[in-house]
This record gives sequence, structure tokens and C-alpha cells, in this order.
Amino acid sequence: MTKAQVLIIGGGAMGVSLAYHLGKAGWSDVVLTEKNDLTHGSTWHAAGLCTHFAHSATIQALRAHSVRLYRDVLPEETGQSCGFHRSGAMRVTKNPDRMDEFRHVAGLSAFTGYPLEVLTPGRIAELHPLARLDGLIGGIYEPDDGHVDPSLATNAMAQVAQRHGVTILRQNPVLSIRREGDGWIVETPKATIRALQVVNAAGTWGFEVGRMMGVNVPSVPVLHQYLVTDTVPEVAARIAAGLPELPMIRDPEESWYLRQERDGLILGPYEKEAQVWSVDGVPPEFGAELMPPDLDRVEHIIEAAMARVPAVGNGGVKTVVNGPITFTPDANPLIGPAHGVPGAWLLTGSSMGVMEGGGAGWFLAHWMTQGAPPMDALAVDSRRFGPWADRDFRVAKAVECFGLQFGVHYPYEERPAGRGLRLSPLHDRMVTRGAVMGAAHGWERPNWFSDKPGDRAQESFNRSNWFAVVSREVARVTSGVAMADLSVFSKFEIIGPGTAEFLNTLGANTAPRVGRVGLIHALTPAGGVLSEFTVARLAEDQAYLTSAAAAEEIDLDLLNAHAADHDVTVANVTERLGVIGLMGPTSRAVLATLTDADLDAGFPWLSVRQISVAGVDVRALRVSYLGELGWELHADATDLGTLFDALETAGTPHGLGFYGAYAANSMRLEKGYRGWGADLTTERSPLESGLGAFTKTEGRAFPGREALLTRSNDWHSALLQVEEGPTDPFYAHPVWQGGRIIGIVTSGGFGHRVGHALALALLREPLSGEPLSIEILGQRHAATVLARPPFDPDNARLRG
Repeated sequence: MTKAQVLIIGGGAMGVSLAYHLGKAGWSDVVLTEKNDLTHGSTWHAAGLCTHFAHSATIQALRAHSVRLYRDVLPEETGQSCGFHRSGAMRVTKNPDRMDEFRHVAGLSAFTGYPLEVLTPGRIAELHPLARLDGLIGGIYEPDDGHVDPSLATNAMAQVAQRHGVTILRQNPVLSIRREGDGWIVETPKATIRALQVVNAAGTWGFEVGRMMGVNVPSVPVLHQYLVTDTVPEVAARIAAGLPELPMIRDPEESWYLRQERDGLILGPYEKEAQVWSVDGVPPEFGAELMPPDLDRVEHIIEAAMARVPAVGNGGVKTVVNGPITFTPDANPLIGPAHGVPGAWLLTGSSMGVMEGGGAGWFLAHWMTQGAPPMDALAVDSRRFGPWADRDFRVAKAVECFGLQFGVHYPYEERPAGRGLRLSPLHDRMVTRGAVMGAAHGWERPNWFSDKPGDRAQESFNRSNWFAVVSREVARVTSGVAMADLSVFSKFEIIGPGTAEFLNTLGANTAPRVGRVGLIHALTPAGGVLSEFTVARLAEDQAYLTSAAAAEEIDLDLLNAHAADHDVTVANVTERLGVIGLMGPTSRAVLATLTDADLDAGFPWLSVRQISVAGVDVRALRVSYLGELGWELHADATDLGTLFDALETAGTPHGLGFYGAYAANSMRLEKGYRGWGADLTTERSPLESGLGAFTKTEGRAFPGREALLTRSNDWHSALLQVEEGPTDPFYAHPVWQGGRIIGIVTSGGFGHRVGHALALALLREPLSGEPLSIEILGQRHAATVLARPPFDPDNARLRG
């Protein structure tokens, strides 16, 4: 039997990259097994595109790491080229909204260090003289972009990995996987392998390898075609004249990309109606074969590309490539620990394996060797989808993502496929009362409330049709009382004699006393903020924790791992309990008509009580994310409708209304409350994130404490008032001081109670006397750091 510390299943760019990076980190006890030969997936997508264009700093980093690896590092290590061509790349558009998107990504890239140039039509003509400008209003250009030979890059990584002791077994498919003791037994034709850790990097086969491991892998193979032309006279003439290679060009509105391939061109169309393939498992006999061409599906896109670059039609079709690439429900790869399965990792699901592969292997290798990812992982974390991500969901979202491969990414974007999977007990009541729903970790959640049947948000980078409605929701909360359905919270119960020690060693804050509510932030080994829990201490041996909807699987894994060292049990009660928010200065008066509980001195701010409301047993928490007097009322899901109806009836004489997630975001910004996943991430410590009041290190031990105390903590979080303009800040805008970028906006919006735009930002330099500005869609807006929250800074309303 072959033994290994790590077994990597899959020999595409992602799996081989992990082997390469683990080997270089000194983990020589690594085995990679591959069904075919290396690069089986990469060769189908021989366009081998690299691109830094991404809306997430983490995705940008994966791609940038790939470029550096293929262009610089591997050629130096092996003495051989990976076939990297620094051609540059551009996207062009006729759509004004697309130009806003380009400016937004350019702003993020200025902060992350991957400069992008926003183009005028004239500049497009300079960079790509074969392109017609008809109708174009601009574009964006990546000067450092290029393309690579997938086979050369993957085999170069394999060569270095083997040099560092990694074993690579080619033509060796996995036959079975089972968990045994503290490890895995994996049967293959060439060896039975016992491994402590198994990594699913199987790409096209990721779903069925996941099924062998007992892991849900929500990815779907989708057929993608591209064509390679014969010699194009215009391209051949440029080569003869010694001119540089043409930049890659993409037209996202017409859904195609084009790049030079020697003296010809490669054209890749993305049709709107994707064709999924082998959804329930790729046939065992399938190797690296290609599908028959089906150009009728994409003929209209090819014609559009020829109209934009007429030279495409002058070369004739030499080859058509039609093969499967995998898509996840959000088109981002699945990287990280597999939920609930010890020793199991995912490194799969990338529709752009070569583009992201080199960086993805680096990312997971760091996570495995250091105990935490090198950057915030939420955009790629394999646990961002739960068991609700079933077959219908993954197919519907894969088709949608493929069709919107070049879709505009708006702030507050809500895509329609794969909806209605997790419904609160109040869902129908919310819809009846005008809720316009958004999606949160499979849940349907009210974003805002409209008095127009069938209303939906108008997608825009500027203020949308819900802006005035949200203002009214905020006013209702501020002057009277309003309800919200908060059932999407992740919810956990901790029970057992070790509860106190469990809580006191969970994170940066101490446990609240019995009957009280507090915040505890669990940290990574590097001292970054991993999770945020609202902790209600119900008894000496019982606590109730809530956290963000999207953190459910991440937090459950964390709590179960922590419980292994304490005498407690952890129960995920997310589906069993529902939550109603009752908020506003008259919320006490409404609640008092339905309960005999003391709601005054006997129920102070930041306390929890078990009370009866309209005959329903309620776990009531006097907390508010809005900065107003209010309660979260947690009850059995089967009783939530009864509770809601009673509250609505009692609240009607007080003018009770409803509020959604957008109003909550506005109000929490006015209080300077940080949001998990945006303002709170694994990259920054609680001290850097503005959580000093919730960080107590003296005389305590908790994961990440030593790193927290020894790291430089040279960033700081600040709340900014922003000069008003047509676009309110949302996220990922660079913060300027003079001619320097000193930070990035992590979240933002309009504060309706205070009457101006607000942004939370991370700043990495001490502030000088120079004024600040935030660049929003290419325009700078003056910004001022607020020393205190602009709304009720002394918390008088919360304590009232």
C-alpha cells in the first residue's frame, strides 16, 4: 500500500499547481493521480487566456499569480518557456452601464496593483487596428495580460513538483474512495493509496469524485466551442512587418473573445443558452476526446465577431474545438475544506482552469500548510454552497453563469435562476406585503418592500427604483415600529457542562454572563477575523449563537472543531428556528400588548429572556443592528406565522410597517457597524477592523491570539462621510489621499437618517493633513473620516 500525507486527484492545471506548491513548501509526501495524462482539460481550452479582469481581489490575485508563474517563475526554474505571450487584452462595449463596470474594476485594480486602462474609441483603434469602431463608446485594457500554452505550463509545474519529491501517477483513474480511521483509502489500478488528506482537483470529474468522497460538489460540465482559423492575410502581414501581436479582444455584449494564434485567429463564442453535458457523472470511458462541432448554435455570435473584426472571415476555419468545461453556480472555483468531512479538500469547479490554476494551487497550498488562506477566501470557499445546492440548482445556475459569462455585474445584483430553495415560514406573508426578494445562501430574503405588484429592482450603478422606498422604510423604523423577517440567520445551540470554557476560548472576546448577549469573533491562525457570532448566554451550560447566513457551513465546521476539545454538543438549528425583528421607538409598546414579561428594567439592552408572546414561546434578544430600540424574536419555525400575525395586529394601531435588507444596510452604516464578509474578513485582524472593544487578550487563550498580538496591525477601519453624487459608494472603491491610494471601501451606501452617503473603508497609512477622496466609477468624491458614528453615537435610542 502506498502511503501519502496528501493525495491529489486530478492532473489539470489546478491539481498540478497544488502539487507544485506543496512540493516547494517541503511537503514531499504528496501523490497526484490522474485519470488520463496531464492537462486533459486544459488542452480543450487551448486559448489559454489569462486575465486580471475580475470583481474580486481574491480572483484577481489567483489570475495574477498564474501569470507570474507561467511568465517568470517556471521558465527560470525549468529553463523552458511555458509559451506565455504578453499580448495584452481589451474588452470593448457599446453599453454605458458596461463602461461603469469597467471603471469600477479599474478602481479596484488600481488598489490591488494590476493597473487597467479605461479606453476611448480612439485608443481602441490604436491598440487593435483590425477592429471596427462602429457603435463603440469605450473599453478597458490590461497591458500585462496574455495567453499561455496549457500543456507546457502544466508539465513545467509537474517537473518541478517531481523534483521536490512529489509522486505523479498518470493514466491512473480512481476506482473507489473510503474513509478509514483517521485517513482515506483510495483504490486505483496502479496502487492502493492511504492518505491523511485527499484533494478533489478532478475538474470535469469533480462531481463524481466528490460523490465518492461523500462531498457535494455543485459543478456541472458545460460544452464550450471555439474555432481556429487558417492564415489570416491581415495577421500574416503584421507579422511580416514586425508588428507586435494583436491584443486579445472581448466583446461582452456580443459574447465572444478573439486572439491571435500564430498567423491566424482563435474565436471563442459564449451562447446564451448553454448546453450542459453529463450532469450526473462523466462516462468512465471518457478521456480527452472532443465533441463534434456544432457551429449552428453559435453562428450568430460568429457573425457578430466578423462584423467587429472583418479579418476573422478571411482565414477560413481550420479547427473547431468543442469540449466540456465546468461551471459552479457563481462561476468561481471551489477551493478549501469540504464541509463536514475531515481531511477532505476541494480544488475544482473552475471554468478557467489555466487562467486560475497556477494561483489556485498556491492559494490552497498556503491554506493547507499555514492553517489559513493567504487572502480572504469567501469568493472561492468550497463551503459557500450548502446541501440545498441540489441538482436542479447547479444545472440552472451553470446555464445562467455560462450565458452571463460576459454579463454586467451590478451592485446589489440578483440573478433569477435557482431561486426558491429555502423559504422562511413567513415567505408568503412577506410576498403578500410587497417584499421584493433577494437570495442569501439559498434563502429568499426581503430586500425591500414595494406597493406595486410584481415590482423588481432596476439594475443600475446609480440609485435604483428602490432608493425612495428604502428611505420610507428607514423613516418608519426611526419614528415608529417596523418588522423584518430575519430567519436567514445561521443558528447554533451549544449545550453541555463545558459551555463556559467553550465560549471563553472561541475567539477574541470573553463570553457574556448568563442572561446577557455579546459578540465573539473567531480568528484564523494568522489572527484574521474568520467568523462573527452573536452569543446569547441562556444558562451556565447552554448558549445560542447566530451568524451570517452565508457562513452556515463555515461556522458549523469551526464550532464542531472547537467542540472536540470541550464537553459540549453543537446543534445546527438554522432550519428549526425562525426570527422576527421588531424595531423602532414604539416596539416596546407593541410587544407589551402580547406578553406579561417585564420589558423595561427587567429586560435591558444586550440581554436575552425566554418569554411568551401571544402564547408562543420566544427566545427574545434585545439587540438591534439598526441602532434603534428593538428585539429579535426567535421562535420555533412552526410557530412563526402565529407570532407574526399577532405582532402585526398589535402593531397596526401604531402604524407598523416592514423593512428589508437594504434599509438595514443603510441604518447599520450610520452606526458604523461592520458586516461579516465585507468589512470583516480573514485578511484583517479585529484590531484593524475596528473591533477593539470586542477584543480582550489579557489572561486568555484562544486560536489566533499570539498572531493577533505579534502581527503589525498596520491597517485601520474608518467610517467616512462621502460627498454626494449620482452613485452612492457600495464596495471596492479606492481611497485616495493626494496622489496615493491608501485604502479600499469595504461597504457603503446612503444613510437616510443622517442624509448623506457613508462608506466603511480599510486604510493602510496614518492619515496626514491632506484631504481624502473616494474614486467611484472613475470620479473622485471628497470624503471625511468621522470620529464617531453620525447617528445616535451615545446609543441613547438603543438603551431607551
